[in-house]
Amino acid sequence: MRSCYMTDSGRVRSHNEDSVTILKNESDEYLLVVADGMGGHRKGEVASSIAVTHLGKRFNETPSVGSKLDAVNWLNDNVNEINKEVLEYGEENIDSSGLGTTIVVALLTKDYLIFGNIGDSSGYVLKHNKLHKVTHDHTLVNLLVDAGNLTEDEAKTHPKKNVLMKAIGASEKVDIDIFDVDMESEAIMLCSDGLTNMLTDEQIEKVLIDPELEIEEKVEKLIRKCNARGGNDNISVALLIRNGE
Repeated sequence: MRSCYMTDSGRVRSHNEDSVTILKNESDEYLLVVADGMGGHRKGEVASSIAVTHLGKRFNETPSVGSKLDAVNWLNDNVNEINKEVLEYGEENIDSSGLGTTIVVALLTKDYLIFGNIGDSSGYVLKHNKLHKVTHDHTLVNLLVDAGNLTEDEAKTHPKKNVLMKAIGASEKVDIDIFDVDMESEAIMLCSDGLTNMLTDEQIEKVLIDPELEIEEKVEKLIRKCNARGGNDNISVALLIRNGE
C-alpha cells in the first residue's frame, strides 16, 4: 500500500478547520479519516481534531477491528463517543456555540472495505481508472434532489448547497451512514468539500490516474488546482493506492 494525506487552509480562510490522517495497525489494517470542522471563534478545528484524534487513538489501541460487523459496531460506538465529547466541549466553553464537524472514514482490511460518513466530506474509490463516489452528502440540496424538487445541475449552484442536515455535535444522537465497498478498488480517496466544491469528479479522476505522478504529487496537484481556482475553503485529501496498481 502507498498512502499520503495533506491539508491546506486554501486562499481565503485565515485558519484551517480540517483534520486528516491515515493509520495502519499491527494487523495491517488501514484507517483513513477526514473531518471538516465548523463553529465560530476558531472552534471548528477543535471539533475536527477531537474526531480524528479519538478515532486514531482507538484504532492504534486495537490490534484488529475484527469482522465486518465488528468494524461497523466499532465505528458506530466511536462516533457516538465523539459526538458526546464534542457536545460536552461546547457546553463547557461558552464561546463554542455551533461547534461541530463532518466526518468521512474508510476501514480497509484483508477481508473487506467499509466507508462511513456524516455531513458533506466525501469518500471515493478508483476502479478500472474510473472514479466512483461512495458516500452520500447530508446536505439540504441533496435532500431536495432526492425528493425530486431539485435537479443535480441546479444543486451545484444552489445558494444553500453547503447547508448541512447532519453533523457531529449538531444533536444528542447522530448516526453514521455505512457503505460496504467493492474490494476490487485500486485506490481510496477521502476529502473535505474544499476539494469537491472546486473540482469536478472528472478533474479529480484525471489527476488520480496520471501514471507520471507519484502519490504525493497527485495529492499536491489536487490541492494546487483547488487553490488556482480560488481556494475558497480548507482542502484536505487522504489517498491510499493498493499495491500493484
